[in-house]
Amino acid sequence: MLTTVVIASINHVLRSESWASRRLQSFTGKTFCIRTFPLINLKMLINTTGELQKVDDSMNADATLTLSPLILPGLLARELNAFAQIKTSGNPALVEELINIGQHIDLKGIVEHDLSNAIGDIPAHRIAHAGEHLVQWQTKNIDRFSQTLIEYLTEENVFLIKPDTARRFAEEINYVQLNIEQLERRLNKLAQHNTFANE
Repeated sequence: MLTTVVIASINHVLRSESWASRRLQSFTGKTFCIRTFPLINLKMLINTTGELQKVDDSMNADATLTLSPLILPGLLARELNAFAQIKTSGNPALVEELINIGQHIDLKGIVEHDLSNAIGDIPAHRIAHAGEHLVQWQTKNIDRFSQTLIEYLTEENVFLIKPDTARRFAEEINYVQLNIEQLERRLNKLAQHNTFANE
């Protein structure tokens, strides 16, 4: 069900951006997989019209794009650093084309056009503009949350420490051990000296 809805949505976008369909036609018959753990694992075939269709999950994909759920808002906002975080494998030409198309598709324009047919140009523009701001706000919040979590795990949580802190701690332990060994040697010498003196 989810696969059908996602493919229908992507095909709607591809029909709105015919240049993207034309570019995908050169990969007719190729399959690719989009993975977003633990939510999505979609396998799709590029057909002769440059659109997508569902394929059997047992079929091997020619290319795979693995996305973290954290970068999805950044991808929707077409942020280049979000696209750089996609893990890829398989056919390099297909991977490059898929990422390139993703970077250049204007989702805001497509949504605005679809809405304008239903509610008019001005309300559609305002809704699309508000949606874009919402995505940007969400992206910033995810970035802030990620940074805060990293800081907590490395600064506050005693179970995870920075490598530099661990190294300094190990050096301090070695220094204390050397001092203890020196103190033991001195105590042994003093004990021996007292023994001889008493004899």
